[in-house]
Amino acid sequence: MEERPETELISIPATPRASTPEILTPSGQRSPRGTTHTSKDAKSWTPTSFISPRFLSPIGTPMKRVLVNMKGYLEEVGHLTKLNPQDAWLPITESRNGNAHYAAFHNLNAGIGFQALVLPVAFSFLGWSWGIISLTIAYFWQLYTLWILVQLHEAVPGKRYNRYVELAQAAFGERLGVWLALFPTVYLSAGTATALILVGGETMKLFFQIVCGPLCSSNPLTTVEWYLVFTSLCIVLSQLPNLNSIAGLSLVGAVTAITYTTMAWVLSVSQPRPPSISYEPISVPTYTTSLFSVLNAMGIIAFTFRGHNLVLEIQATMPSTFKHPAHVPSWKGAKVAYFFIAMCLFPIAIGGFWAYGNLMPSGGMLSALYAFHLHDIPRGLLAMTFLLVVFNCLSSFQIYSMPAFDSFEAGYTSRTNRPCSIWVRSGFRIFFGFVSFFIGVALPFLSSLAGLLGGLTLPVTFAYPCFMWVLIKKPTKYSFNWYFNWILGWLGVAFSLAFSIGGIWSMVNNGLKLRFFKPS
Repeated sequence: MEERPETELISIPATPRASTPEILTPSGQRSPRGTTHTSKDAKSWTPTSFISPRFLSPIGTPMKRVLVNMKGYLEEVGHLTKLNPQDAWLPITESRNGNAHYAAFHNLNAGIGFQALVLPVAFSFLGWSWGIISLTIAYFWQLYTLWILVQLHEAVPGKRYNRYVELAQAAFGERLGVWLALFPTVYLSAGTATALILVGGETMKLFFQIVCGPLCSSNPLTTVEWYLVFTSLCIVLSQLPNLNSIAGLSLVGAVTAITYTTMAWVLSVSQPRPPSISYEPISVPTYTTSLFSVLNAMGIIAFTFRGHNLVLEIQATMPSTFKHPAHVPSWKGAKVAYFFIAMCLFPIAIGGFWAYGNLMPSGGMLSALYAFHLHDIPRGLLAMTFLLVVFNCLSSFQIYSMPAFDSFEAGYTSRTNRPCSIWVRSGFRIFFGFVSFFIGVALPFLSSLAGLLGGLTLPVTFAYPCFMWVLIKKPTKYSFNWYFNWILGWLGVAFSLAFSIGGIWSMVNNGLKLRFFKPS
């Protein structure tokens, strides 16, 4: 029997690179469908199998054009998968009109933030050589795992893994995936939101002090009251319904982050350096203390690249069809975002260490500007830098809180089988905001634990994606790809344990007194 041309076979490809098309749900939103099963051996019939070159050859051009257009339409319909109506009710997948620009905004907003301000602190323990080497390796390592997550979003035909935990369950199993991924991703979302409240509130206080000076110091707000003011602003902004609706806020967060990181290192290098500056790593009395200090410093660098728990969620906001898969605009936006991230992180780390050396305060760049150049830098420039940090923290709070909002609403919709009303949705977000506030008040040292946070959440960025690639893509056993991902994954786990121990040691050794700022 003559084998039909390849153009006739429009069934779902067996390759895992195939993407998942979608149609509109009754609510008007795009939503993924369930998997369509096909035999690997049999060549299945599709609605366009009869529209082949042999069939079209005797037909005139107008009729041929109509049938070819019909073939394209039926090609899309032939790949539809089962509807999951709950996705159209949840904040992450409620809107599917994202694009490469939105992906760039979201990744920039999540990838640059207050953690960049403490990179020079890590350099003060590592020195020039090891600081630059560690930052460079971490950057390219996380860029590779970011590419892995973008590719695995639609690794299985007919299925989109819209959340990090879903992908972990597909790779590690239902129960083990939840145990491995749920804690670090929740810890990243809730912990980062709490740290943003602390940093944002303290920055607002310093901004107020710089602008008003002695004129407004008769009855100033306390630090906790500034936390409350910042939390209230976050709650107001969090009423935006879904991830796509905060694209404008992410753009504001990205622009402000690029601006204030650039201003911080430019203002620092433009001022005279302290006379007693040294670039030798901070000396410590014992070898054990030195080892743990280095591990904590590397944990700070690892924490700088947190944000991979949001990559799948960002890609889930994009429409995806067989011809136009979502991973293409997602990776395009991510590449642009991480180019700008590199243009911010490397200069602030190198420039900040050059300006202050091992005299760098434990609070990072803003503490150094406030301590060394309060009277040297024009008050307006200094105040603008602090105000940009406040705007960035407000924007970053929204994107890091969105997975928590999604989890709350998923629990509600699965129990009630209906979408959340405006009041229920607002209640969840107010509850989350004030819980983060109370945690910040009870544990005010949380914002200083960059090393510990980096160690505990490092597997999400550096280890799990490598394991997921091996378990889902199944590269040839003992091939370079197989060895490379297994080695990277286990190295990530080992570094996670080491950095966590270093972060705990640093926390205990410093008596929980480290802060990003030291407000009076």
